[in-house]
Amino acid sequence: MRANLKKARMDAGLTQQQVADKLGISLRHYKFIEAGNTVGRVELWDALEDLFGIHQRVLREVEGH
Repeated sequence: MRANLKKARMDAGLTQQQVADKLGISLRHYKFIEAGNTVGRVELWDALEDLFGIHQRVLREVEGH
């Protein structure tokens, strides 16, 4: 689980679907990213960093690793 990514999304008041729409990806793909099951493209992390104003290294952290 990428707790920092989930917290950033929730603090922004966005659903997983809304973030997926902003990124132009499927809900399923976004859920995999947030769950830590896939990394995703660099461009997605750049967009997430811009969206949430948090460095992508922080957003990419996976709990327990």
